[in-house]
Amino acid sequence: MAPRLLKGFLTVGGWTLLSRVLGFVRDILIARFLGTSAAAEAFFIAFSLPNMFRRFFAEGAFNMAFVPLYAKKLEAEGEDADAFARDAMAAMVVILTVFTVLGIVLMPALVYAMASGFAEDGRFDLTVTYGRIAFPYILHISLAALISGVLNSSGRFLAAAAAPALLNVVFIGAMALVWFGVVPAPEVTAETYGKALIWAVPVGGGAQLALVWWAAHRAGHHVLPRRRPRLTPELKRLLVIAAPAALAGGVVQVNLLVGRQVASYFEGAVAWLNYADRLYQLPLGVVGIAIGVVLLPDLSRRVRSDDLAGQRAAYSRATEFSLLLTVPSAVALLVVPVPLVSVLFERGAFGPDDTAATAIALMIYALGLPAFVLQKVLQPLYFAREDTRTPLRYALVSLVVNAVVAIGLATFLGFTAAALGTSLAAWAMVALLWRGVRSMGDVGRVDVRARQRVWRILLSAVLMGVVLWAVATAMGPAFGGPGRGLALLILVLIGIGSYFGIGQVLGAVRFAELRQVMRRERL
Repeated sequence: MAPRLLKGFLTVGGWTLLSRVLGFVRDILIARFLGTSAAAEAFFIAFSLPNMFRRFFAEGAFNMAFVPLYAKKLEAEGEDADAFARDAMAAMVVILTVFTVLGIVLMPALVYAMASGFAEDGRFDLTVTYGRIAFPYILHISLAALISGVLNSSGRFLAAAAAPALLNVVFIGAMALVWFGVVPAPEVTAETYGKALIWAVPVGGGAQLALVWWAAHRAGHHVLPRRRPRLTPELKRLLVIAAPAALAGGVVQVNLLVGRQVASYFEGAVAWLNYADRLYQLPLGVVGIAIGVVLLPDLSRRVRSDDLAGQRAAYSRATEFSLLLTVPSAVALLVVPVPLVSVLFERGAFGPDDTAATAIALMIYALGLPAFVLQKVLQPLYFAREDTRTPLRYALVSLVVNAVVAIGLATFLGFTAAALGTSLAAWAMVALLWRGVRSMGDVGRVDVRARQRVWRILLSAVLMGVVLWAVATAMGPAFGGPGRGLALLILVLIGIGSYFGIGQVLGAVRFAELRQVMRRERL
């Protein structure tokens, strides 16, 4: 079981890493051409609107309820489970079409709710225009999430993990068209690039949907609706489970909303937080998404078969995997934030002051990075048991923590209060989730192997941080010269090499285990 689960983590994580690398290329280009301009902030808010509701409908409420039910039906009924998927898709098409139309009509109110500080200048109207173009993305990506759930439940992770890379390819292509003069414009400005980017949003969403639908069709899953939506007993059960998860997802999005509201009152802060978010999202995406995608279907099947030992082993290996990659990432972001931000983003419209502000936000987010990933490990233990009410209660507590910190400290800390509120709320959520899983008995307790490795992982990461600090200090001038990209690459490679080398010596990681998994994958 453990090698199979780790293989899934590596497959999803590898493709997610590729997507994140492309995302970095995208963000480097956005920083180069848009910087922290009004067009950049308008794009970030407009794109965040469909993404916020996507997490609410698709990856939050719906997916957390749909995947366990579909996985269990697939285990019991085989291909007949696709009828349930078709009914769910028919309902989603109707609901999201209506919601998309309403969102486009009510876009001024949505933008005000997201960034009321924009109402004081021209950013507001520009964001409304961008938001109306981007909002149909929610329909494309939500349907893609449903089909991805079908593929992941069947143990097919490749297409669903690769799909996000398409969106970044479309973004990069849109900016390239402007750069090479393919897009006609009397004068190329930041707003020219903003328009190209915002039109890439629905186009990229359509490409993602097409890829996962094609993969599902090739795998023998026929998910296109064949009848009008009907409230079947299975859909009723889905709605009963999804309702608390929807509210919990809403709470999470309110947390994000609070942060953006605070940032909107500080010029440039929306962009600073976004660029910092993109950096810490690399390890969060690679590890967190891999765990969330692979662990939930696996746990759901084991809950159905009452495999308590398998559940505990899956939880323990997921905990190991998450900490193994997340803790050193957090330490690195804390130790060398300025070289990372300056080398990746400081060019064109993005200046030294932007680097300093973004680096501060990045350090604060780094403090919460392990918590963001551990949530992905702990929540499936509840969702696999069709328990969405308990995470809702915990999410409400995290909402209070975030609001008190972000709003209460904004006067004293400025825009960084938004980042601090996000990180502290994440740790509050993890503490509550962990306390809850302890009541599940042995299933909610990591095994001896995981306990023995946790302290080794922590020590390896701390020692790596010392190495990084020393090397970064010695190489300081190189990060401002013409070879700064090479200097950052050397720093990253030294960090990776020192961490895994120390980890091998201390027993935090075993290369033999990884080689065994890769051999099984080739076979």
